[in-house]
Amino acid sequence: MYVINLRYTGALAEIDDALDAHRAYLERYFAAGVFVMAGPKVPRDGGVIVASGIERDRLDAIVAEDPFAQQGLAHYDIIEFKATRLAPGLNLPEPSLDG
Repeated sequence: MYVINLRYTGALAEIDDALDAHRAYLERYFAAGVFVMAGPKVPRDGGVIVASGIERDRLDAIVAEDPFAQQGLAHYDIIEFKATRLAPGLNLPEPSLDG
């Protein structure tokens, strides 16, 4: 699994202008089963995405597709981790076989 920490480098007006395209990008990768959680940080200086079931090189290519990345509006830190414990009632995403 990966935690993708976005830090905005553009002005919030620029972020807002690209937000619809960013949300469509998120939806595409939620539908593909790559993203499992996402949302803005508080205060609103970036966002966090959790991704699963994918190899790092493919994830890097997916992150490069983000409109925020393409417009130079965000910096991305990607942290890989192995989820070994969850709160009751939560399930780990199934590993992808197509990596």
